[in-house]
Amino acid sequence: MTAVTDQDNGNGNGDSNGGGSGKAAGDTSGRGRDGRWDDGLIARRAAAAEADEAGEAAPRAPAEDDAEPQVEAYVPSGGPLPPRLDALRELVGLSRARLDRDTLAEAGRVLDEAAARQRLSSRHTVIAVAGATGSGKSTLFNALAGAPISDTGLRRPTTSQPIACSWTDGAAGLLDRLAVPGRLRRRPHPGPAAFDEALQGLVLVDLPDHDSAATEHRDQVDRVLALVDAVIWVVDPEKYADAALHERYLRPLAGHAEVTFVVLNQTDRLPGEAADLVLDDLRRLLDEDGIALGEHGEPGATVMSLSALTGDGVPELREMVGRFVQDRTAATRRLSADIDAAAARLRPVYVAEGRPGLGERAREEFTDRLAEAVGAAAAGQAAEREWRRNAGRACGTPWLRLWRWYENRGLPGSLDRMGQALTPPEEELTARQRVEQAVRIVADDAADGLPGPWAQAVREAAFNGAKGLPGALDELAVKAGAPGASKRGGGTEAGQAAAASPLGGTLGGRPAKPPRPKWWPAAVLAQVSMTLLQIFGGLWLVGQIIGVLEPGLVTPALIMLAGVVGGPLVEWSCAAAIRGPARRYGQDAERRLREAAAGCGRARVLDPVAAELVRYREVRERYVTVTEFSTTGR
Repeated sequence: MTAVTDQDNGNGNGDSNGGGSGKAAGDTSGRGRDGRWDDGLIARRAAAAEADEAGEAAPRAPAEDDAEPQVEAYVPSGGPLPPRLDALRELVGLSRARLDRDTLAEAGRVLDEAAARQRLSSRHTVIAVAGATGSGKSTLFNALAGAPISDTGLRRPTTSQPIACSWTDGAAGLLDRLAVPGRLRRRPHPGPAAFDEALQGLVLVDLPDHDSAATEHRDQVDRVLALVDAVIWVVDPEKYADAALHERYLRPLAGHAEVTFVVLNQTDRLPGEAADLVLDDLRRLLDEDGIALGEHGEPGATVMSLSALTGDGVPELREMVGRFVQDRTAATRRLSADIDAAAARLRPVYVAEGRPGLGERAREEFTDRLAEAVGAAAAGQAAEREWRRNAGRACGTPWLRLWRWYENRGLPGSLDRMGQALTPPEEELTARQRVEQAVRIVADDAADGLPGPWAQAVREAAFNGAKGLPGALDELAVKAGAPGASKRGGGTEAGQAAAASPLGGTLGGRPAKPPRPKWWPAAVLAQVSMTLLQIFGGLWLVGQIIGVLEPGLVTPALIMLAGVVGGPLVEWSCAAAIRGPARRYGQDAERRLREAAAGCGRARVLDPVAAELVRYREVRERYVTVTEFSTTGR
């Protein structure tokens, strides 16, 4: 007899009978005159009317049953699948700017397929029957359906397009998703298989041969296998160890063991205990492929032997499939396995070796290198010398001031010109190299152990921020009056301003002058007194020499000697008193320049690097959520 053709209507909730099944077949299978199943409201009212006409009291179903939709939308349970899908979606969203499209393609496909499957019926379980040429998969398909729906024969390939058999209504959307043409959609022939309660909700799909010589056949197999809820692999005693089957399908789909059936067909061709030996060897190969076998009540693939031609073992397989269908978790387990597979592929780009990040030691070393590049220590020493120089000007003898004035005139041979002449011309290059080296080292420290894409993102963030870092540090050095800042400036306006400043730099647009201690006026007064004593004693001696004053060399000589000795003594005392304040002033200048350089480096380099590390930690947390409830142990 021919099978009933399933022609789903537009909303996927109803079927109409195909040409030759007739009214009797429809009534026998539980459908009314209009071809619809008797679980609908119209059918129940029609049955009640017929019962009234016959004088029988027809039972009335509860109101909530009347409102029950014929096709249930997919509603995921409160298990781990929804949070895993949400985490995977967030993971892909956070990673689009860091990972290339090909890396995220599989995860995106899983999300798209999960969304598509969740919009369709949850009452149906789609199981594909796949196998090699001559394995007998179409024969097994017909045996499960109870009718010769799929063509069988010696001509190869026999099956050229997917053929579907649906036990109940509402599978149109699922079959549309599989791109099964309407002319290839069937219903089981009225009989024990069609009325098996355990198979209600089953959608069985017979696939073309996966090893077909026709490329389009193999493409259809790959396409449909990525969409079905489960698969029955049919192997025969000759090709059960075929490398194409194991390497192309079974091994990559090892994580889908819970939605996989492996059936050794054609056992009627094996004599004696050969079937058990072949089945044991098949189990061994599956174990080598990494497929967990569902033995002793443990989750895993179902492996069994049968003969679709003779029917031996087919009832056992039908019973297993029935329990599998009624469990209604195949779609959830398939999606969970798909997530596991996508997460396993993404593991190299999300799982780091060790604990990457920026520690306090790395930050301090980066600050030390920037301080060295900006010349913080030299700036502190220059500030200390400037303090002492100012003290010498204020507390030194007039003769020493006159000598220093001569030096500061900038005459040829002066110490300042000699110092400028001795400045190495490669100082600018050295400072820039130090900055680049500091950035490179801190970027390598932060990226150490990170997966390749995230390590590259960290380095790019550091190097992009460091593009303007040398100029910013030079401006800081100019403002602080660091020695050689104008040379590092490379001829910029800031460097020229530093060169024109009397102190070699500016601070807020004015010369940076050290503050004077409160005791400096007293020291200046003492130095003035010593100078006046020298002048007074000298004039007294001159007056005695020219005869204006009475002779007496002792008193004026002692007065002049007191001034001569007292001046240097006051200067020496002031020099001893300013050592501590000058040192503290230089240390404070070094600290301020160091902190300014650290702040600049932190804003331009460390903060962008830290932001990338935070982003990586966020995606790492999402990845952990994706893999936390893995059903395959991956």
